[in-house]
Amino acid sequence: MTFRAGERVRVAARTHEGHHRTPGYVKGKSGRVERVHGRFRNPETRAYGADGLPERVLYQVCFAQQELWLEARRGAGDTTLVDIFEHWLEAE
Repeated sequence: MTFRAGERVRVAARTHEGHHRTPGYVKGKSGRVERVHGRFRNPETRAYGADGLPERVLYQVCFAQQELWLEARRGAGDTTLVDIFEHWLEAE
């Protein structure tokens, strides 16, 4: 599955043992794809000596502050940008 800028996505809430690049505070949260960075080797497998292939698509996903932290008292337009690999994203 490939996402495009502007599409809504949800970050998978699954558990993962060991190294991964998806911050826990975005798991299960919804956001919008801001940018498609391109394909890169998978750091989750490279951390254990593998070649990181096949390459995975990396996205920049924008989250509303209030989606991530319900108690946030920032402005309604405040956001957080997070780079997330495609295998952590689900269509919303």
